Amino acid sequence: MSPVTADATILDDLQARGLVHDSTDLRALADRLAEGPITLYYGCDPTADSLHVGNLIGLLVLRRFQDAGHRPVALAGGATGMVGDPSGRSEERNLLDDATLSANVAAIEAQMARVLDVDDGRALLVDNRDWTVGVSVLDFLRDVGKHVTVNQMLARESVKARLASEHGISYTEFSYMLLQAHDFLRLYADQGVEMQIGGSDQWGNILSGIDLIRRVEGATAHGLSWPLLTAADGTKLGKTTGARIWLDPVRTTPYQFFQHWMQTDDRQVREFLAKFTLLPLQEVEAIAAEHLERPEQRAGQRRLAREVTGLVHGEAAAEAAAQAASLLFGGSPLDAGPEALAAVAGEVPTAPLPSAGELGEGADLVPILVESGLASSKGDARRSIEQGAVSVNGQKVGADATVGPEDVLHERYVLLRKGKRNYALLVAVAADRV
Repeated sequence: MSPVTADATILDDLQARGLVHDSTDLRALADRLAEGPITLYYGCDPTADSLHVGNLIGLLVLRRFQDAGHRPVALAGGATGMVGDPSGRSEERNLLDDATLSANVAAIEAQMARVLDVDDGRALLVDNRDWTVGVSVLDFLRDVGKHVTVNQMLARESVKARLASEHGISYTEFSYMLLQAHDFLRLYADQGVEMQIGGSDQWGNILSGIDLIRRVEGATAHGLSWPLLTAADGTKLGKTTGARIWLDPVRTTPYQFFQHWMQTDDRQVREFLAKFTLLPLQEVEAIAAEHLERPEQRAGQRRLAREVTGLVHGEAAAEAAAQAASLLFGGSPLDAGPEALAAVAGEVPTAPLPSAGELGEGADLVPILVESGLASSKGDARRSIEQGAVSVNGQKVGADATVGPEDVLHERYVLLRKGKRNYALLVAVAADRV
């Protein structure tokens, strides 16, 4: 169900969520949206084999438009990825070969399809290589370059910033805005795309496409950008504060992804609930208000983490990540499902579960602690047990403790803990499952 209520427009919703920074004439855009569904696009360059949370805002804005009855186009920039966007960078990107780009495009298209509803053509996934690779240099200069002045290109903030840097800007990256403008023109002509969206660092590129459509087609196109993410103190969000939390579960596991949102500053809970979830704004406000009353309970962060992890990785992964987080912060493993313990296995040291025969006789816990890395020696393991610092599946153990078949959870796991925060997981190999 759409989070946009009957008495509010998609633009009202975006503004209330803090997702409007720059736009072409908002009145004209509102009038166009009132006429009927619009086709709009958002593009990501495949500089890696995964998108990150910064890209997630764009995909969710597309999803918000889709839920409001419009048609989204998600573009994977296989062509522009060969060039590299100078926006927000102080030096040129490393150029990728065609095989790497193809693999990256396939990976990020799969991530786009998890956020958007692509069934029955309701959303379209495109790669700009499809209409770019066959265009000759002479055709491009004649059909695109003649419509854009160097003065316009030099006036773009991304270009001015690079010209002022010690690295300067290559002609390759200087041409990037022409390629992106060409994308908008082709999507307008071939798919009826009338609007481009992007982060505020893309505003100059978006305007270039709008201007090219006006000059070539004599038509009006629209653009909208959202503000770039900042830290709670208003400073630019850099890599160290989470700009490279990946959507790919291999690069950033669902548990790590969940924990990223759990670590949200209290001051940004409302903002992130509004921008990174599909919850209706009334519910966002209610959650944020409850959180402000009792921030120590972290209910806002918990709901944020569940919602965003569910959107990106699915509800089962979100539930497993939540259970895994509970386990690693003192919860009982006896209440956890196998998916949660599998998630824990990706975050803590693991060791092989003793064989069924060893378990049947009661496997000595002392050498197991050493093998798992929770103890540096057998003497260290014995001392830790005697001091009451060792738990098996959340239960403290005493001297002469063993691990038996009754300790094995879901036929393959035993969770060990030393102290408050040192964990290891015993995992059975497939042939030795109990």
